[in-house]
Amino acid sequence: MKVIATPAYLSTASSTFEAEFKARLYWSAETDAGIEQRVADILADVQHRGDAAVLDYTARFDGLQAASVAELELTQAELKSAFDALPDAQRYALEQAAKRVRSYHEAQKQASGESWSYRDADGTLLGQKVTPLDRVGIYVPGGKAAYPSSVLMNAIPAHVAGVGEIIMVVPTPVRGSVASGGNGAASDAKPEVNTLVLAAAYVAGVSRVFTIGGAQAVAALAYGTLTIPAVHKITGPGNAYVAAAKRRVFGTVGIDMIAGPSEILVLADGSTPPDWVAMDLFSQAEHDELAQSILLCPDKDYIDQVQESINRLLPEMPRREIIAKSLNDRGALILTRSMEEACDIANRIAPEHLEVSSRDPHRWEPLLKHAGAIFLGAYTSESLGDYCAGPNHVLPTSGTARFSSPLGVYDFQKRSSLIEVSEAGAQTLGQIALVLAHGEGLQAHARAAEMRLKTPD
Repeated sequence: MKVIATPAYLSTASSTFEAEFKARLYWSAETDAGIEQRVADILADVQHRGDAAVLDYTARFDGLQAASVAELELTQAELKSAFDALPDAQRYALEQAAKRVRSYHEAQKQASGESWSYRDADGTLLGQKVTPLDRVGIYVPGGKAAYPSSVLMNAIPAHVAGVGEIIMVVPTPVRGSVASGGNGAASDAKPEVNTLVLAAAYVAGVSRVFTIGGAQAVAALAYGTLTIPAVHKITGPGNAYVAAAKRRVFGTVGIDMIAGPSEILVLADGSTPPDWVAMDLFSQAEHDELAQSILLCPDKDYIDQVQESINRLLPEMPRREIIAKSLNDRGALILTRSMEEACDIANRIAPEHLEVSSRDPHRWEPLLKHAGAIFLGAYTSESLGDYCAGPNHVLPTSGTARFSSPLGVYDFQKRSSLIEVSEAGAQTLGQIALVLAHGEGLQAHARAAEMRLKTPD
């Protein structure tokens, strides 16, 4: 059976555009009530029974039997062995990607992650002390696919920030288990440990690795068990159970974000080969059926060419069924009146990935305010950002780029204000605080400031 992908064709000149546009963008972030209840039960069980609960759920969902959680921890020697076992091409690519990601985040740290202070005229010192988190947990998906790039993007900025200990959890389900798409545990099967993921953990400087996943892994990181230390922040993507668990443990620990389906928006002036744009739209659509791929362009003939490229290239794609469903259900090819209008619509969407596929991308970049990452020029495919360009690929989705930022060094640091008031400064500040404290009816506040005022001779 031939697989067909026909993204919705919209025109901003149409009287029905607004309604059609909103309908195509709509995605509900509501979590299934059944998932929420199951996640709540798992979190409570791990918090209460610790390692024993982690072992039970790992056996039930991943089919991975172990006598203790310690058996599920991989040693640094095993990580190095995985790295050494890689083919030369993979080892080189992994090292180069890690080098670029590390260089970018080192620059980010120098630009915004250092402590600072100054003294004002009366000698009072004011400033900010920036310190890394002591321990963080990174969740790396491993149920249906392996993502070594996710290891680099989560662990390297934490390492650059100076985090003392990076704990990684990654599900390694055996074939036939629930997580790998089966119906239950397979007693004689071995876990599906991805060598490239383990090698990435070695290259990125991960401290400890546990082969557990799901809500139980999030619970173990948040609350701690006899074997798994509690962390202060959890980052990294996962399925609906992982997302629900992260939402529930927020407050006990910090989290990076609750990510929605992957998105790409291509803003094109018609100068890029249409096959390139079609493949860029595929690159996000192949993630899952809920992913969204949109093209904005003022040239109808070019949009038709991209649709033709979609039709011709789709049969070549191994994940063509997923791509087709994503494009048919959520994709769109939008004809705009101008590139300026395309930029306005891009800001309304606030996409995760925004490609400016234009002869002169720097002409349009100043008009773009909201996007997780902006890819400038025809040669800058989004996939390069996913793997090796350097900037982080953990990005805000579902329009949250209007108020959120990519994962970075700053997510693994905290800031403490520094205040050292001189005797002279206390005379000025004390009078101000005295008045305001009395105005709020907080007499102890007022007296504390007043006691430091010099008594007139």
